[in-house]
Amino acid sequence: MAEWLVEHGIGETRALLVENGEVLAAKLHWPGELVAGLEHPAKLVSKTSGSRRGVAAIESGTEVLIDHLPSELTEGSAFTLRISRAPIAERGRFKRAQGRFVPENEASTSLGDTPFTTDKVVRQFPAGLWEDVWSAASSGSLDFPGGEILCSVTPAMTLIDIDGDAPPRELALNSVPVIAQALSTFNLGGSIGIDFPTLPSKADRRAVDEALAGALDEWPHERTAMNGFGFVQLVARLEGPSLLHRFATSRVGMCARAALRIAERAEGAGAILLLTVHPALKAKLKTEWLEELAQRTGKQVRIETNPGLALEAPHAQIASN
Repeated sequence: MAEWLVEHGIGETRALLVENGEVLAAKLHWPGELVAGLEHPAKLVSKTSGSRRGVAAIESGTEVLIDHLPSELTEGSAFTLRISRAPIAERGRFKRAQGRFVPENEASTSLGDTPFTTDKVVRQFPAGLWEDVWSAASSGSLDFPGGEILCSVTPAMTLIDIDGDAPPRELALNSVPVIAQALSTFNLGGSIGIDFPTLPSKADRRAVDEALAGALDEWPHERTAMNGFGFVQLVARLEGPSLLHRFATSRVGMCARAALRIAERAEGAGAILLLTVHPALKAKLKTEWLEELAQRTGKQVRIETNPGLALEAPHAQIASN
């Protein structure tokens, strides 16, 4: 039976939905981020005239775009809101969080139904599971028989391209299961465009549409039929930044946290934990993170830099001096 496993890392919390040793879905949370589904006390900062929309500030001072406001609520009023979408950074802009007004009789004191607050916490995931997810999200690609899908983030939508040497109909059909996997593994939402190979035959397009419908049967979404150019658009609930969004806008931050995870798992005898990283990563390693790394490992932490290392390829070892 599938269950969410939660791993509290340094600088981030990771969650994997696992069944029979396979990852079905993944989520990632960084400290201080808002989480969709959680409720916060807030004050109304401004309200758009003639509408039920406005801007509210929660206890941390973060502003949230709010809707479903009652007409009698005035600026400065206190109320409860529920986060519907966490803030999302994009190239050249920042999308503020979105939330909804919660009537007083419906407000909850619970932490909400999220993997980060309700499920099984483990010291570390089974070997290789998070590494595979992280590597796939970093490259934005997943292989399948005869080809691969390539994922990229744009301000308008996430795009999925299919590439390979197989005949177009076979290539398109073979890609469907891995597309379905990517949607959950990368925690995708919002507007998603899939660029299948062009299929002139209506029967072939219908076959791909039916295969996609079956693969996404349990994934809540709306979908267009494939057009004559092989394009399909999906629209799903967007709760926050996907793993692809994080790599697109915070690659150094993602790699810095991954370096700490690798360092925490280093084995060997000695009192020194030596972590060698690309120079860009060293600037991202916060003092409190390194202090926590030392506390978790019981070793003195030493950071060295090597410009020849890729951001994604830090090296950790235990040394005696």
